[in-house]
Amino acid sequence: MGQALLRVDGLPEGALDAAAAFHADWLPRARRVLGETETLALVFPAAAYDHRGWRLAAVQDLAREAAPGRVNGIAGDDPTAIAAMAAWLDRAPGITGQLLAVDGKSAANG
Repeated sequence: MGQALLRVDGLPEGALDAAAAFHADWLPRARRVLGETETLALVFPAAAYDHRGWRLAAVQDLAREAAPGRVNGIAGDDPTAIAAMAAWLDRAPGITGQLLAVDGKSAANG
């Protein structure tokens, strides 16, 4: 089975409140998905800089918990860039516990 994508949405704007909502609502969902597959990418919407810390910690802790399975995070709003990063992660078996920001402008075309 390929990599599962879990699109995290509806989080509050503030980092502390968003972290609390993620852990209450989305962490159980992520664990359920990991019970069905060994590879998961959490897709977060773009957010202010202060969200990076809690997101990275959540992704890293889930990756440790899921080992030897893999968990990564993708942050951004550009659907094409998210799809490209998800496809790359699916083909990169050595990558886990990472939070990768995409914006649709940073990757080379072609």
